[in-house]
Amino acid sequence: MRYSKTLIPTLKETPAEAEVASHRLLLRAGFIRKLTAGIYTYLPMGLAAVRKVEQIVREEMNKAGAQELLMPMVQPTDLWRETGRYEKYGPELLRFHDRHNRESCLGPTHEEVITDLARREIRSYRDLPINLYQIQTKFRDEIRPRFGLMRGREFIMKDAYSFDVDDIAATKSYEIMYEAYKSIFTRCGLEFRAVEADSGSIGGSSSHEFMVLADTGEDTLVICSACDYAANSEKASVAAAAIDESEMLPLEKVETPGKRKVSAVCEFMAIKPSELVKTMVFKTDDETVAVLVRGDREVQEVKLKNLLGVADVDMADDKEVFDATGVPTGYLGPVGITVKLLVDQEVAAMKNFVVGGNEKNFHMINVNIGRDFEAAEVADLRQISPEDPCPICGGKLNLKEGIEIGHVFKLGTGYSKSMNAVYQTKDGKDQHMVMGTYGIGISRIVAAAIEQNHDENGMIFPMPLAPVQVVLLNLGLKDQQITDVAESLYKEMQEKGVEVLIDDRDERPGFKFKDADLLGIPLRITVGKSLTKNGVVELRHRKDGITEELAPENVTARVLEIIQSAING
Repeated sequence: MRYSKTLIPTLKETPAEAEVASHRLLLRAGFIRKLTAGIYTYLPMGLAAVRKVEQIVREEMNKAGAQELLMPMVQPTDLWRETGRYEKYGPELLRFHDRHNRESCLGPTHEEVITDLARREIRSYRDLPINLYQIQTKFRDEIRPRFGLMRGREFIMKDAYSFDVDDIAATKSYEIMYEAYKSIFTRCGLEFRAVEADSGSIGGSSSHEFMVLADTGEDTLVICSACDYAANSEKASVAAAAIDESEMLPLEKVETPGKRKVSAVCEFMAIKPSELVKTMVFKTDDETVAVLVRGDREVQEVKLKNLLGVADVDMADDKEVFDATGVPTGYLGPVGITVKLLVDQEVAAMKNFVVGGNEKNFHMINVNIGRDFEAAEVADLRQISPEDPCPICGGKLNLKEGIEIGHVFKLGTGYSKSMNAVYQTKDGKDQHMVMGTYGIGISRIVAAAIEQNHDENGMIFPMPLAPVQVVLLNLGLKDQQITDVAESLYKEMQEKGVEVLIDDRDERPGFKFKDADLLGIPLRITVGKSLTKNGVVELRHRKDGITEELAPENVTARVLEIIQSAING
C-alpha cells in the first residue's frame, strides 16, 4: 500500500463536532467521514481496522461451533408484532412502507428474523443445539447520535443466536459464548471486564455486558475490590439497609416557606439529606407513579422500568406533577396522595423522616411507613453509590466508566413461544426452543480501542487491530540510496506477509512523522540520513516510543518477531 495512492485525508485541525478522543482522531486521521447525523463512510484505513475485528470475531465464533449466515437488513414489521416488540421498541425502530404499502423496518437486531428461520427449518431435537451468527449493518434511529462510531445510528455488529432443547443445554451454549467473547476481546488487545447487566428491550432472564474500561465511557460499572462481583450500575443490586428500631414519634406538619429543594429544606430544618425522603413522580404510557428515595439518593430508572414491566419511564415535569397530585413540585409527600406509591427498600427501613407536606410551603416530620402511609410495593429502586457495600461480600465498591462492546443474553422461550418456534422431542411432542442471543459492536470496538489507546499525538493501535502493521517512511525521495533501500524493504516485507504502508509522498520529514503518529500504526520504519551516515534505519514502537537502529538486512526479521509476539501474546 502506497501512501501516495491511498485515500488517507488527514486533518490538522480538530473537527468541531468531535466530543471524544476516538471521534476526533478517526476524523483527523482520515479513517471515517460523516455523511449525516450518526452515519459515517468508512475510508480505506478505517475499513481495514474494522476488517481486523471481523476476522478475529469470525475465527473465535467458528472455533466455538457457530455457523455464519447473513440475514436481510429490511424486516417485515409483522414479525415484530408477533413478539410484541413493535410497540415496545420505540422510535429507534425505523419503520417505512414500500410501494405496495407493506410496512417494514430497518433491523436494529434480528431476534424475530432468526426465530422465524428456526421455526421453518428446525424440526427435531436432532437438529439442536445450533448457533447461527452474522456480521452485518444495523440501524437504530438514536435520538441523539454522538461520539462518532461509539453511538451512531448505523453501525456494524456481530449478532449470534443459539437454539437448544432445554435450559440446561441453553446455559451451556451461553457459557461457550461467554468464553468465546473473552477470547475475542483478549485477542483484540483490550482491557475489558464482564459485568452483570440489564436485559433491556432484548428481554431474557439474565445477561452480561463486556465493557472496555475508559474514562469516556457512557456506562458506569460497579466493581468490588474484594470479590469477583461486577455489574452495570443499572443492574447493580443495593444491599438491604439495617432497619431503624427507633420509636415512632408523633407526626407533625411544619411551615417551610419557599423551601422546595432538598438542600434548602435540610438547611432550614438543620437535618441531613439522609434524614429526608423525596417523592419523585414518573409517567409511563399507562400510569403515573410516585417513587420514594432518600434525599441524597437518585432513582435508577432501569430498575423502575423493570419493576413496572414497561419499556420506558419519564420523570414528570412541574405541570404533570400538579395535574396528577394537586401539589406543587417541591412540597409533594406520600401521606394521603392517591397515585401508586413505590418505596425504595432503604426508605422502608427508616424511621421518623421528613417529607413534603402536600401543601405549598409545608413539610411533615416524623413520618413513618406503615403508620402514616402504605406502599404499593417496596423494592431496590435507587442508584448504587461508592459508599454502598458489595451485595455479595460486603467489600468496598469502585465505580468506573466503561464502553459496552459486547452483550450476551439468556433469552429463554420468550421469542420461541410468541412465534411458535418448536422442535419435536424424542417422545414426538412439540417443545419450544430455548434461545440465547449474543452481540458484539464491531465498529464500536475500533472506537473503544482508540479511547483506551491514544496520546496527544494520535491513535496507538494494538497490533491485532491496526489497519496496517508497519508504516515505512522514505525521507529521501531524491536520494537513490535511500529510495532503493526503502523500496527493497517495502517489497521484502510484503513478500513475508507484513502489512506495510510506504509513505512515498513528497513531503517534509516532520509532516510524515506527524501523520505516522496520528495514524497510530504500531511500528514505524524510517529510512533517511541515518542510512547514508551510519548504514542503519530506525525502527520505532508507537506505543512506548522505543527506537531501535538496525541494518537494513535485519529489519524484516525483527518486524516479524515483534508482530508474532504481539499477536500471540
